[in-house]
Amino acid sequence: MSFGLGPQEWQAVQLSLLVSLVATAASLPLATATAWLLARRRFPGHGLLSGIVHLPLILPPVVTGYLLLIVFGTQGAVGGFLKELGIILAFRWTGAALAAAVMAFPLMVRAIRLGFEAVDPKLEQAAATLGAPRGWIFLSVTLPLLMPAILAGATLGFAKAMGEFGATITFVSNIPGQTQTLPSAIYAFLETPGGEGPAMRLVVISVIVAMGAVLLSEFLARRMVRN
Repeated sequence: MSFGLGPQEWQAVQLSLLVSLVATAASLPLATATAWLLARRRFPGHGLLSGIVHLPLILPPVVTGYLLLIVFGTQGAVGGFLKELGIILAFRWTGAALAAAVMAFPLMVRAIRLGFEAVDPKLEQAAATLGAPRGWIFLSVTLPLLMPAILAGATLGFAKAMGEFGATITFVSNIPGQTQTLPSAIYAFLETPGGEGPAMRLVVISVIVAMGAVLLSEFLARRMVRN
């Protein structure tokens, strides 16, 4: 069922959903660990780490994409090593997922960090005095209290990944069927005479998907808080 979309439009929708889901799923564990580190630990370089984490929010997306191309391109330090292993990110959909993950990461960390800071440490201390190991305390006490923040972070990350344009087009270009996500497709249609109709359809889909993700997150968060 294509909902009236042409082949190129449908490919852009499918690719955007794939890229956003992969970017969010790949970033979430690292974002949670980073948020815990920033919220619960003080160490030399704490401010520097926080600044690096939030750097993609401050830099122009094109700069972030160019840095990704330098590092993860086939001639880059990391990209060259990965190429020898048969893994190529530049100008591939996996590279689009990497760019989206990098741009979404700060939003995820910030939301989850606020969740960690809102959890009362006395609850964890009470569980520790009863002899519970740290891992079990995190799973049984901290994680349930943290889930609304994790959901919020995942939603923000997904929405950011769906809307990412500058870093993605710089790192993986705008190849229909391969790296052309929703924002890239909208841009391409707007640059083409008579492309206003397809562009508007993709805009509507972008709004629906983003709003749906936010509403779903709100519903799940409220349900978990009640439970």
